Parts: sequence; structure tokens; C-alpha cells
Amino acid sequence: MLDGPLLARWLAAAFALTLLLAALRPSAAYFGLTGSEPLTILPLTLEPEATAQAHYKACDRLKLERKQRRMCRRDPGVAETLVEAVSMSALECQYQFRFERWNCTLEGRYRASLLKRGFKETAFLYAISSAGLTHALAKACSAGRMERCTCDEAPDLENREAWQWGGCGDNLKYSSKFVKEFLGRRSSKDLRARVDFHNNLVGVKASGEGVIKAGVETTCKCHGVSGSCTVRTCWRQLAPFHEVGKRLKHKYETALKVGSTTNEAAGEAGAISPPRGRATGTGGDPLPRTPELVHLDDSPSFCLAGRFSPGTAGRRCHREKNCESICCGRGHNTQSRVVTRPCQCQVRWCCYVECRQCTQREEVYTCKG
Repeated sequence: MLDGPLLARWLAAAFALTLLLAALRPSAAYFGLTGSEPLTILPLTLEPEATAQAHYKACDRLKLERKQRRMCRRDPGVAETLVEAVSMSALECQYQFRFERWNCTLEGRYRASLLKRGFKETAFLYAISSAGLTHALAKACSAGRMERCTCDEAPDLENREAWQWGGCGDNLKYSSKFVKEFLGRRSSKDLRARVDFHNNLVGVKASGEGVIKAGVETTCKCHGVSGSCTVRTCWRQLAPFHEVGKRLKHKYETALKVGSTTNEAAGEAGAISPPRGRATGTGGDPLPRTPELVHLDDSPSFCLAGRFSPGTAGRRCHREKNCESICCGRGHNTQSRVVTRPCQCQVRWCCYVECRQCTQREEVYTCKG
């Protein structure tokens, strides 16, 4: 079973890797999945004589819990897929929150403090990480990078008689089962641990149509004389992970507050009661059965530098879009600068793109301190 602190370190590392990913290609290195010590880099380019045991070493370097390490070692493709999921989740988080006060910047003490609390932002981190792993594994199966799974062979589609099942579908069934086992089933009575695990499941499957599952698309290719569609070959394909990120962002915005803790972030002491009108679980359980994200604590404003963020002073904003919100009423500075960018690009035979260099003046807006 994966305990809360270990999963928190795995999540923290996912977003710490963003700084390295900007300089390294995703296939260039393995990174140690821990948030409390220097990141470990293991080259993916392996010597031929080391190939047989290479994935064992890669899994060991990922600092996984014993059960996770055992699951990683069973398939040479798992370690590489874990790294891919880390990159994908981190970048998607930053994209979804790029216009907000909290922009998914988790560096140093900020990430450690944030992951210790039950904020909406923490709920999103758990969900996007488990969704990223589910998505990456399903894609890895269909791409032939895994030994223990292959294409999705269970279409379960309506009007199946009109289709010929073929192609190579993304294996969501295998990846969902793997991720649930990888994260561990939780029977803990600790409310925070159960909230974290619930938000993990929101990213994987949850109760009902999960975020990933809802993004499955049926892709078809027609076969027949002169382009007719006498026979269609169809397969299931996951939607781009960006679509998953958008759905989770919406769930973040409508997240349910449950349970009770001390709300230090908002400067309040004492218990936080479940809001009126919000559902609770059966038998007085403060954790309701819901496919939505849930959180325990009210989020801080993220306006000023503190334990949870560096604040928004100096943050770039868009005057007509979000300066008023991001700058928290402090106003913004305006700076004019000249930039040169490629423009009027044309494709030349064969085979390059030719562009002119255009110079223009633009204004940059940053929040006042």
C-alpha cells in the first residue's frame, strides 16, 4: 500500500522535474521520483551487455515503494512510462494554471508545504498525476513499448456488427487496473489519506465515468472500392491529454469541501465544517461518494510570498485578461520593448521553411510588489 507521504514525494518530484525537462528531451534520462533529495539521472542509452538488467536498475533509481518497485520490474516499459507520465502531468498542470495566481510552480519549500495540506490545488495535483500515468500506460501498450500488455481488444461498442475491429486501440482497461494496483487500495480511517486516494481515483476512473474514460474516442478508417466505406476498421483511442487536463481543471473549479481541519492557510483557527448543501457520505462519513474532486482546507490567496507560493509580485499578466485578479489589486507595471520574430514563413522545395524577421514593439505587464 502506498502511504500518503510517499505518494506526496512522488507527486512533488513530478513537478520539480519541469525545470530539467526544459533542457532535456523526455527520452534523454530517467529521474529519481523523490521530492526530498537531489534528482537522480540515469541515462537511457544503455550498453548492450547491460540491457537484460537495465530496467531493474531504472526501477531502483525511481525510489519507489517495495510493491511499486516489484510492479515496475515486471515490465521493462514501466520505468520509461513513469518518467513520461511525470513530464506530461507537470507540463499540463502549468498550462492549465498559467493565467491564475497559483500557476503550478512547485519549487523548494513551497511544494512541500502545499502537499502537506488538503487544498483544492493539492487535489488537482493528485488527480493530474494519476491521470497522466493512466494515459501514458494506455498509450505505451498500444505503441508496443510494454511486454505485459498490447492493443485494446475489447471494443464493447454499439453497432459492432457494422465494424471490423482492427487497428490498435489504447489499452485503457489494462492501464486503469495497473494504476489502481500501483497506487494501492486504501482502507485507512485517516480522512486526509482517503481524500488523497479519492482524488487519485478521480484521475483514473472514480465512481462512474472517470476523466480518462470519458475521453475515449472511436477512430475509424474506411475500406472499399473508390473510397466507399463498405467496411470500417475501428479502434478506441484516448483523447489528447490536454483534454483530460481541461476536464480536471473544471473539476478543480467545482471541487467539494469536506471534513474538518485547522485552516492555518486562511489565518483561521478551529474546525472547518462541511458547507451547507454539500453531500456527505453514508453513516456520517464526511467523504461523500462523488466523481468530483474533494478538499479539506480553504486555499490561501497566493497573493503574497509565504509558505505555499512565492506570491504574484513580478508575475507577467495580460492587461485585458487577468492583471486585476493576479495582481490582487496592487496594480501592474507596463514596460515597452522591441522584439524580433519570424514572420511570413513559406515552405520551399525541398525541404525547408523560409521566414522573414519582423520587428515590432510590444507592451509587457507585470504585477507590482
